[in-house]
Amino acid sequence: MKESVPWHIIAGFGGHIKATSTTLVIRKKGVEEELPLSSVNHLLVVGGHNLHTSAVTHLLRNGSSISFFDPDGTPLSIMRPYGSYPDEELRSRQMKSPGYKSACEIVKSSIMSRILMIEEASAEMGRSIYYQGEDELLSKMLEDIEYLIKMDELRRIHRLSSDMYYEIISRSINPAHGFRRRTERPHNDPVNSMLSLGYAMLFGNCSVSVVGAHLDTDIGILSTGKRSLVQDLIDPLKARMVDSVVFSVAREYLTSDHYESGTKRCHLDDDIIKVLTNGIRNSIDQNIIEKNVSFYYDSIVSGSSLNISY
Repeated sequence: MKESVPWHIIAGFGGHIKATSTTLVIRKKGVEEELPLSSVNHLLVVGGHNLHTSAVTHLLRNGSSISFFDPDGTPLSIMRPYGSYPDEELRSRQMKSPGYKSACEIVKSSIMSRILMIEEASAEMGRSIYYQGEDELLSKMLEDIEYLIKMDELRRIHRLSSDMYYEIISRSINPAHGFRRRTERPHNDPVNSMLSLGYAMLFGNCSVSVVGAHLDTDIGILSTGKRSLVQDLIDPLKARMVDSVVFSVAREYLTSDHYESGTKRCHLDDDIIKVLTNGIRNSIDQNIIEKNVSFYYDSIVSGSSLNISY
């Protein structure tokens, strides 16, 4: 994690967290890490760990907050120093911030990341998986973003480009698996089921960082509704951090023995789930997530332009 990020994440299980008046000490799997207490504005405890009261006391005295999450990244609770409410100030800034330029950046980076994924799949297949004119249409959508003026127009471009992407990338996968496009839950094919599992993992990782920055997860950039900010921030990251693994597993490993498709939903077996989750854990880059959350935080606080890494 970069020093400029003022929150620190402790994930997994079995960590021992304690502190002195100047130092936060974290011991996990035989490795001890020491951090200056002044560098931890927000401690994020994900999963099951042993938290000493010394750590709680010294962090709160230092003006730091402590948040707790389920293993999947679902927020549970937050402890903060008495009289400290940084979330309220940031929420007000989020509500007042003009979000159109940031929404443009989300849409552009999402389209660009998906174009790269299509190109990589085409190279792996040894042929283009575009139908005639589809690549030009996606490129035209990128160009048109500069001239749009309404949020609804951005959302339309985003939805159309996303639908096109899944239909195009499906051509790189054995059609016997039944994946044609992205569908709503419950899924009837294994690839959509794997995508949803991967996106849930990415969502959890990003939720932790968003809460760490004291941002309101429900005030989106492009989207609206519950956890909409997290949905927006992970959208440009899905192709590289999740889709690359899911489609690779679907092409190289997935067989009909790995799932059961019924009339209501598709059930993945434990073997394919293990292969998939191990791959996605290695693919998700928490540093990039935290960098993007920091960029968004800076855009809210200082009015700087949002830049998204994907």
